[in-house]
Amino acid sequence: MNVQEQIKEYITSQPEPKRSDMQELHRIILQVMPACKLWFMDGKDDKGKTVSNPNIGYGSYTMKYADGKTREFYQIGLSANTTGISVYIMGIKDKTYLAKTYGKKIGKASVTGYCIKFKALKDINIDILQEAVRYGVEATNE
Repeated sequence: MNVQEQIKEYITSQPEPKRSDMQELHRIILQVMPACKLWFMDGKDDKGKTVSNPNIGYGSYTMKYADGKTREFYQIGLSANTTGISVYIMGIKDKTYLAKTYGKKIGKASVTGYCIKFKALKDINIDILQEAVRYGVEATNE
């Protein structure tokens, strides 16, 4: 199964209204990043043990570890969780930036160093989310 099929299957496996919200978010992120690399991570480690929620990734950047090692990872992530949906914006150096810049404007969402978590799309301002995604893409391309 290719990445697009895995993403489609993951989104379709979600209950409504989360499924529709995730389809819309997938469309919005692809609109912001039309030619990006797509990722799908099933949330399992090398031994097949579940270590996180499955997630969809968009784009690519080089993640740098403290020990000097690097690895390719996605810039933007999308994941369903028990309480709603999380959008991950990776690679932002200032861990307070998202919360300071978008926290009060985005609506009913919890905003941390690299994650915007909300119950449903109707609870947030989609334009502000798009702005945050655009910022994340630019920040990792610096």
